[in-house]
Amino acid sequence: MKSLRNTALGLALGVATATTAFAEGHSKSLTIAIVNNGHMINMQKVAEAYTGVTGVELNWVSLEEGVLREQVTSDTATGGGQYDIINIGMQEAPIWGAAGWIEPLEFGAAYDIDDMLPAMRNGLSHEGTLYAAPFYGESSMVMYRKDLMDAAGVTVADNDSWDNIKAAAAAVHDPDNGVYGACLRGKPGWGDNMAFVTTVVNSFGGAWFDADFRPTLESDEWKAAINFYVDLLGNYGPPGSEGNSFNEILALYNEGKCGMWIDATIAASFLEVDGVAYAQSPNAGNPVGANWLWAWAMAVPAGSPNSEESMKFIEWATSKAYIQAVANHKDFGWGSVPTGTRASTYASADFQAAAPFAAAEMAAIESAAPEATDIKPYVGVQFAAIPEFPEVGTAVAQEIAAALSGAKSVDEALAASQAAADAIMSEAGYY
Repeated sequence: MKSLRNTALGLALGVATATTAFAEGHSKSLTIAIVNNGHMINMQKVAEAYTGVTGVELNWVSLEEGVLREQVTSDTATGGGQYDIINIGMQEAPIWGAAGWIEPLEFGAAYDIDDMLPAMRNGLSHEGTLYAAPFYGESSMVMYRKDLMDAAGVTVADNDSWDNIKAAAAAVHDPDNGVYGACLRGKPGWGDNMAFVTTVVNSFGGAWFDADFRPTLESDEWKAAINFYVDLLGNYGPPGSEGNSFNEILALYNEGKCGMWIDATIAASFLEVDGVAYAQSPNAGNPVGANWLWAWAMAVPAGSPNSEESMKFIEWATSKAYIQAVANHKDFGWGSVPTGTRASTYASADFQAAAPFAAAEMAAIESAAPEATDIKPYVGVQFAAIPEFPEVGTAVAQEIAAALSGAKSVDEALAASQAAADAIMSEAGYY
């Protein structure tokens, strides 16, 4: 393990390679809005050496996922100028790039953009121009306690049926001893509960909109999927699931309270319990869209007075040099590097040795299908890449959470969802 001094020296070389070094004594300050997930939190520590090398002070604004989206969207859309660098994802990047809200990104040859996984590069681009660089990428998969499953005499397979998943959850569900069969997202938000819920709907053969972009939220597929979701989590999930999203479930899992968790592949980097195994996402007959595709990426709001310095930081923070800096850091190592972005990470023998989830994560990313199909007319797996989707998704998320908590029946929640979505899409002029 390298010392902090050596790590900083290695970082200095990485900065010189991946970015244009700042002149001696040149100092700037950047304000960076980030989601409060593990890899982003780690970046604050790793980037201390970046400040030492470049003189650029980094002011971090770490926000819960839903709050981040709301604040960043508002500030960027109005040109508020509160942030120099923002965390956004695949839903926003192409739309905001096309609208001129964020700057196109161009990096030096040493950045090796061809090393970026095609799914990530394509999802963060508009008409071939990259508008956000992926800090980490992900799909979704089943992360289950194989030790508990073995003890209960049940198995979980790749692309398993939902019926088998429910049977496995039931077999290990032991609330008297603090173990819940399935921990799943329930907290309302288009990127919270609806990220997972949409993949369930996809796997039942449903979609958000028909070919005319009319909402289809009272279809047989949506009703079947939401009834299944509410039943599975209501019977075999932890109490108060309507308040749980990624960070809450990660904490539950690491306390040994979850038999399985179907969520972002990136979670595997932060699991601290023994006996974990991985499987590709389940489905109810339609495997297309059963696992999502996402990246938390870094972008520069248009018109930022610090855009040059911001792009230099993004170039470093999403580079091979950054991944190596995390791998060499005294507090982290190869098991903690951000994943889902670069082919070279998965080709590393050191990473493969430290990350038992690597093959499952790559398989999930490669099998994700964001393209429009005969079932859905839009790009996106767990979201629709249209400007109106965040508003639609947020409205529906509240209704699904109400169904999960028992405040509404599934039919009532979907009827209200349909009405809300129809009003939004009609006002937007789709029909």
